[in-house]
This record gives sequence, C-alpha cells and structure tokens, in this order.
Amino acid sequence: MKSTYTNIEELPLTLKVEEAAKVLRISKSKVYDLARTESFPAVRIGKRVVIPRDKLIEWMNNQAEVSD
Repeated sequence: MKSTYTNIEELPLTLKVEEAAKVLRISKSKVYDLARTESFPAVRIGKRVVIPRDKLIEWMNNQAEVSD
C-alpha cells in the first residue's frame, strides 16, 4: 500500500484489514473487532476480510452524522 494518498479515489477498490487500519488510523485488531459488527462494511471471502472503499467512506460519513 502506498504510504501517501492525495485523495480517496487513489485507494484500492477493496482494502485489506491492514490498509483499512492505516486509513482509519486505528489498530488492525480494532478493524477486526469492527468487522464482527453488522454496521461495518466488511466482506468475508473465505478466511480473508476485505472492506470495500466506497462502503467504508459511506460508513465513516454515517458515523460522523451519528456523533453530531
């Protein structure tokens, strides 16, 4: 994963847990915790967990609205 992105569109369409952790600036274990909840947009493919970029953005926007 590139260390610096200038805009959100540069992120891959699906993020690995490690990438999502970097984007959200939280630990990998916290992303795994979130992935176990129904509200977080994680997709399981076999044993892998991926997070769709657009759904992650939508989720973040929804979280911001809830906290207002």
